[in-house]
Amino acid sequence: MKVAVTSQGGEMSSQVDPRFGRALWFVVVDTDTGESEAIDNTAGVGAMSGAGVTAGQAMSERGVSVVITGHCGPNAYRTLSAAGIKVVAGATGTVAEAVEQYKSGELKAVDGPDVRGHWA
Repeated sequence: MKVAVTSQGGEMSSQVDPRFGRALWFVVVDTDTGESEAIDNTAGVGAMSGAGVTAGQAMSERGVSVVITGHCGPNAYRTLSAAGIKVVAGATGTVAEAVEQYKSGELKAVDGPDVRGHWA
């Protein structure tokens, strides 16, 4: 299964970025193989609007099943949900720790956005 974690850097040891659409990086982790891919989100960071929707579409195109982040706004949540991607909010620590917390059941999928739109 592919899991994407919002990140402040492109490494498994990087800290989770609390934002989804405006995260600095996404680290996509294959939980079966342990392989990871870092995706630079510079375009999303500076976007005037639509950062969450664009990021959600990018996750869908990469075959991600779960997004792990600190917070997720309503537009991003709708985009991810429409693509069948589960959203896990409330993550902190490193990317590796967040993936392990999700795999162990410590972090659970949410049933809606946890912040209002345009949260920064």
